[in-house]
Amino acid sequence: MDKNYKLALIGYPLGHSLSPVLYESAFLDLNIKGSYEILPTQSEDLVNQIKFLKKNKYYGFNVTIPHKVPLTLFLAKYDEFVNLTGAVNTVKIEEDLSLSGYNTDVWGFVEAIDKEVDLVGKKAAVIGTGGASRAVCAGLYKRGITKIDIYTRNVVNSKETMDLLRQRFKTIEFKAIQTSMMQELSDVSILVNTTPVGMKNFDQNNCPIEDKWIETLRNDSIIYDIVYNPLRTALISKAIKYNKKYITGLDMLIWQAIRALEIWSGERADFKTLKIAALEKFLLDDF
Repeated sequence: MDKNYKLALIGYPLGHSLSPVLYESAFLDLNIKGSYEILPTQSEDLVNQIKFLKKNKYYGFNVTIPHKVPLTLFLAKYDEFVNLTGAVNTVKIEEDLSLSGYNTDVWGFVEAIDKEVDLVGKKAAVIGTGGASRAVCAGLYKRGITKIDIYTRNVVNSKETMDLLRQRFKTIEFKAIQTSMMQELSDVSILVNTTPVGMKNFDQNNCPIEDKWIETLRNDSIIYDIVYNPLRTALISKAIKYNKKYITGLDMLIWQAIRALEIWSGERADFKTLKIAALEKFLLDDF
């Protein structure tokens, strides 16, 4: 291919990101010319960063906290999942310099759950109310979940998010619960952490849920932590300790990257190739 895919990630704080490793591995495997940069971008710099990306002929960019929701205001076109969630994580810069937005987090979240897992008519518990939480709820909607308890630090401040979720996903019964008032989870089929609690260099040793509540989950329930660094977060360690099924954030990260690259280039990267590259980064570079 002659086209050069100049790509980037914007957000703040970014710290260590695995995205360059994934995309560089995909470029090599697919024989694609491309580059992927990390561009720390604080909220007050968002407009100028978008101008910079357009001016310097970037083909597209990924979006992470805290821009997933505000960046939707700059989109000329967007996909079904951006419409459902009100959040964007993948942007293509069109030839006329307009922005087309996609939410590949939803796709990545769903792909990481085994196809054999039956969530139809079941109940989920989701910790957090940020942009990632919206993507997770959209994914759970796609898998047929009919009840979601949203755990938040402040129920009052979460009203806007809860209103949006109830409007977008009318077949789901939502309930907002103060995290400090968490209840036993014996009726929950999947528990998802969408907060950064447990992330490397950010509350790394902390768990977003107390042991006593993890113990109440059924043995066939799934614990899903979308945090991918470290590979074994405090929550995943608890899942292992109490013999619960679990999904790490790495698989979701890889699947959403595969979908993003497919949007940009039309080429589909191999999951196993990208996962090997990611694991080598963790093992060899003390990521």
